[in-house]
Amino acid sequence: MNKRDILHMSLVNMLRRKTRSVLTIIGVVIGTSAIVVMMSLGLAIDKTYQEQLGQMGSLSIIDVYPFAPYIEGSVSYNPGEVRLDDQAIEQFKSIPGVEAVMPQKTAYMRVAAGRMVADMTVVGIKPELLEAFDFEVESGRLLQAGDKNAVIFGKYVSNFFFNPRLSSQRWGPNSSGQSQVDLLSNNLLITSDLSYGERRRSSDTGDDSKPPQPHEIKGVGIIKESGSEKDYQAYMNITALEEILKADERFQRSQSSGRWSRGSSFQQSGYEQVKVKVADIELVEEVQKQIRNLGFESHSLLDMLNSIKEYSRTVQAILGGIGAVSLLVAAIGITNTMVMSIYERTREIGVMKVLGAGLKDIGQMFLLEAGLIGFWGGGLGVAFSYLISFLLNRLSAGLMGGMLGGTPGQISIITPLLAVSALVFATMIGLLAGYLPARRAMHLSALDALRSEA
Repeated sequence: MNKRDILHMSLVNMLRRKTRSVLTIIGVVIGTSAIVVMMSLGLAIDKTYQEQLGQMGSLSIIDVYPFAPYIEGSVSYNPGEVRLDDQAIEQFKSIPGVEAVMPQKTAYMRVAAGRMVADMTVVGIKPELLEAFDFEVESGRLLQAGDKNAVIFGKYVSNFFFNPRLSSQRWGPNSSGQSQVDLLSNNLLITSDLSYGERRRSSDTGDDSKPPQPHEIKGVGIIKESGSEKDYQAYMNITALEEILKADERFQRSQSSGRWSRGSSFQQSGYEQVKVKVADIELVEEVQKQIRNLGFESHSLLDMLNSIKEYSRTVQAILGGIGAVSLLVAAIGITNTMVMSIYERTREIGVMKVLGAGLKDIGQMFLLEAGLIGFWGGGLGVAFSYLISFLLNRLSAGLMGGMLGGTPGQISIITPLLAVSALVFATMIGLLAGYLPARRAMHLSALDALRSEA
């Protein structure tokens, strides 16, 4: 028997019992679609988390802090023994794979535009490194190396300005959510005095101390929305910020008995934070390890991504296992169909053996029949899965866009790899389910088969 004869006989035998074949194929369709849909839900969860994580910043940027309280597999460091200073910066730059290192100094200060004020975190950075760390402006420009008192603001900083003399606007952003201050055209002042612009009462004790004088600054750019802390902070040249903090620190010492509210005071101990840009995302974990071995604490979005992937794999395994139960039931159905087919065609098998059909040919015929059931069921199951996925996403879009007023998203994602894998898996299940019945057919005695009644 050649391959064409085996295929022809397999198809004829399947069509001979159409109802039973169709019902068996439907079982495979249900099992396959159950696995694909369940896995697609897990893939959608994984993609959603990764997109949200991507909006928070770059996966190749590492945040470094002054010390690590515990470092697994390495020497324990005392917080006083490691400092984020220029020496540490040079150590980070020497690590293979590091593209750029940006030290940061932060201060909580008040910015004033006329009668409007806002308290915010002001971050001192090196302007020439902004582009390397994915800073983009929505309007205006980025800081330049020659800028001294220029400042760029986060997307939503302007919403937090309020008039301190109006108690109704004292706390939080304005209710309309609209910008009240044009940070690029107004004359701006910055100060460590967090009560600047408020009405001051004369002291009962006769204390005539004064707050520090505010410093003039100029807004030159608004940072493009990033979904991270950049949206709520202001950035300026680290040298300019240090000069402002030093000036206010000197004034504070001269007015040590004063009563004015102060922001963060200047410290010479080093930087509060350093950002490290890695050239290749594949090197982030190794760079982090070396930084921690130096005694510093480090974090990156890749840490969160790895946790998310582990969680996603667990979810997909659980959902896939639930769907696999349906396919297991379908496999039992295929085995039952093939066993019944052997009982019904016992005499036919005997005739084939007498006419010289080889045992291998008989086994291949039954295996091919079982494989075709798995293949057709898998193909229809994948097609049915796409339909279910489409309906789920449409329903999700309707709920998010209508009832919840949110952004429509996908809750089911079927990738080409998932579809092909499901088809191959269903076919393999069919072949495995047909293996034992095929062996049974191969080992039937030709004489006993001919004596059986058709």
